[in-house]
Amino acid sequence: MLWKSTLLLILGLGGFLAGMWIMRTGMEKMAVDRLPEIIKRFVKTPTRGLLTGTVLTALIHSSAGVTIISIGLVSAGAMTFADSLGVILGSNIGTTVTTQVLSFGIQQLFLPFLIVGAILSIFLRGTYKYIGLAVLGFGAIFLALELIERALEPLSAMPWFRDILAYSSNHPLLGVLAGTVLTAMITSSTATTMLTIVLASQGLVDLPGAIAIIIGNNIGTTVTSIIAAVGTPLNAKRVALAHIILNVLGGAAFLPFIGGFAELCRWFGGDIGVQVATSHLLFNLISSLAVWPFTKWFAKLVCWMMPEKKT
Repeated sequence: MLWKSTLLLILGLGGFLAGMWIMRTGMEKMAVDRLPEIIKRFVKTPTRGLLTGTVLTALIHSSAGVTIISIGLVSAGAMTFADSLGVILGSNIGTTVTTQVLSFGIQQLFLPFLIVGAILSIFLRGTYKYIGLAVLGFGAIFLALELIERALEPLSAMPWFRDILAYSSNHPLLGVLAGTVLTAMITSSTATTMLTIVLASQGLVDLPGAIAIIIGNNIGTTVTSIIAAVGTPLNAKRVALAHIILNVLGGAAFLPFIGGFAELCRWFGGDIGVQVATSHLLFNLISSLAVWPFTKWFAKLVCWMMPEKKT
């Protein structure tokens, strides 16, 4: 029985990642030649950069994608390191949009999305074809969530599984570590965040424990930036370092106040799954807005931490 649940969980996570890729591909293809130009054009101030990063990440459903594009533009000299920081802050906010949509339990709609998406992507051309891909990706994500929920149902009845999660809930650092490692392994904070929402919805982890995992998810997603920055010029490496510092410091600032933060998320209402999604939104929103007024000074700090080598 355990191996069946494990296999179903792996299939669910794989399907979720595949759905995210299909949906992102469709959204990117609609503006494949415009994304770098859009970013370059609208990032001349921290505020415009933050808004640009938020909107683009919400549209293509990938903070890692926007971050990688930013690293590429900085590497090519098409955008300054300081200008990229607003985009990074915005991408952290924009990544919460998918989680917000999926947290309202509409995965039962996977069949209409799959059918409509398949028809549009197979029989139409141009923009409509790419819209079909995006819809098809959404359908795959909903189906994957259904598989994940069914996989976790038998596991929830096993005492050892509950004991492990309960122990992690009482030790936030373990939750942060679990979220960091899992997100680094599957390179999708959205997937691990949705898994956390499912765990909370089934009573396997409480809200403070889920928030600790969410914090870890945000730290683990910086691994993609590190990989993208390998072999790039200094300023591109600084973008990756800034992403790491922002997410790690944000997590460190929230960690001592998880209990109070959980109460704030409960105040916004909804079931525990919605509350976990709310914590994801508030954590990224507060962390980004706290740094936003000091973007120029933060850029100087990162440059000081990673100076140019003297020749």
